[in-house]
Amino acid sequence: MNISQAIIEEVRQGKFNTLARTLSIVENGFKDHEAILKSLVIDKSIPVIGITGPPGAGKSTLVNALIDKLSDKGKRIAVIAVDPTSPFNMGSLLGDRIRMSAHFNKSNVFIRSIATRGSVGGLSAKIIEMTDVLRASGFDYIIVETVGVGQSELEIAGLADLTLVVLVPEAGDEIQHIKSGLMEIGDVFIVNKADRDGADVFFNNLKKMVFQRPQMIPVLKTIADKNIGIDELMAWIDQRPTVENSRKLYLYTEKAYKLIQNSRMKNLEKRELQQALSAVVKQRDFNLYRFIASYLKV
Repeated sequence: MNISQAIIEEVRQGKFNTLARTLSIVENGFKDHEAILKSLVIDKSIPVIGITGPPGAGKSTLVNALIDKLSDKGKRIAVIAVDPTSPFNMGSLLGDRIRMSAHFNKSNVFIRSIATRGSVGGLSAKIIEMTDVLRASGFDYIIVETVGVGQSELEIAGLADLTLVVLVPEAGDEIQHIKSGLMEIGDVFIVNKADRDGADVFFNNLKKMVFQRPQMIPVLKTIADKNIGIDELMAWIDQRPTVENSRKLYLYTEKAYKLIQNSRMKNLEKRELQQALSAVVKQRDFNLYRFIASYLKV
């Protein structure tokens, strides 16, 4: 048995240590990562739940509440928490590791924080591959929480089987802006922090907007830090509608497109690009387009 086959077997058995190492191999493109991906036996029936929405909506708190409910039922849950990468030092705070620390010692909960590494869509460029590794490891649910950068989070619709859009009553003043972006990707809309002033008005306005969509989309209220409304949300998730063939084709097309795009750009490192630019950007005759052509050796 070669190395990749041995790894796949331990991933299939759900061994967390091997799973963590395998995710690192895939995320960083280390040796054997392609062989590992090609050998995966992916369980497509495992739901990938994408949780997105603007900053401050309480996405991490909602994820914690969902983990509590699922863990109490004996379910195996994997969470990928995508953290923002600084555009200046390419680093990430990985703050979700702290917020979810109560679940770290649970034998049925696996949590991985990853950085976006410059991806503008709220998702790491490697997240599709890492999600497929998790789908090969016998989890009952996979939750992906995005960074919360607003309108550019639409990439989640190409990854998740179910997209949960989390909003708060304060978003009422920005409802028209929300309509042009996040409104089009949600399978369910959640008004979190529903005990705040204006929650009922915002909830009713949101329901009116959702009613204009071709298919009926539920709108739910939660107060995640008090575990209020979580049972109703879980009931909806467990009764999730079967993904239509047209949607499945869309999902696979988006994933394939992203993976091909990543493959063609795998030798392009932003840090190296920054260093190359720093060497010439102050030149009097600097031209960005000539620089790009030279850098890519076009």
